[in-house]
Amino acid sequence: ATHTRLPLPVTMGGIGVSLSIVLALVTLSSSDCDLSGLWRNELGSLMEIHDVNEAGEFSGEYLTAVTATSNCIQNSPLKGAQHHTKAETSPVFGFTVNWEFSNSTTVFVGQCFMDARGNETLKTTWLLREEVGSLGDDWGATRVGTNDFTRKQNRERGKILQSHSPQCDTPAPLSP
Repeated sequence: ATHTRLPLPVTMGGIGVSLSIVLALVTLSSSDCDLSGLWRNELGSLMEIHDVNEAGEFSGEYLTAVTATSNCIQNSPLKGAQHHTKAETSPVFGFTVNWEFSNSTTVFVGQCFMDARGNETLKTTWLLREEVGSLGDDWGATRVGTNDFTRKQNRERGKILQSHSPQCDTPAPLSP
């Protein structure tokens, strides 16, 4: 006679333990991402986002580490909004940076993600538009790119980025 093995019955206790483990893992990996704070991207640029208000609006400062201009880099203001501030654990957001040292503006859109260890990453895509002198130069006036920002740990609260701003008071060298 052939015997067919039937699966062992699952007890409620086993389901309860499995469900508890799954819920604990989901809870651990889906903690809320917080946009507020100091961030650094892979190029070394720094961004500070001040508190996000209940409407999802925020402001801050951006200090780029790279530029196509020869002007002295300065902290530049940013303004943005986060979508669904209370409902989402990985919020979608967008912000604009009006560069203080050049005639250009960059818009960023992105999403905040948190890994199982609690490390936050802002995945962004950006468009930079610079002023050009004529319609004929319009073709090269917009650039597109991506940046990943990670939280820069710090003990300070408030406007931290102001202390990182480079000094632009150095006079230009005299031409021969």
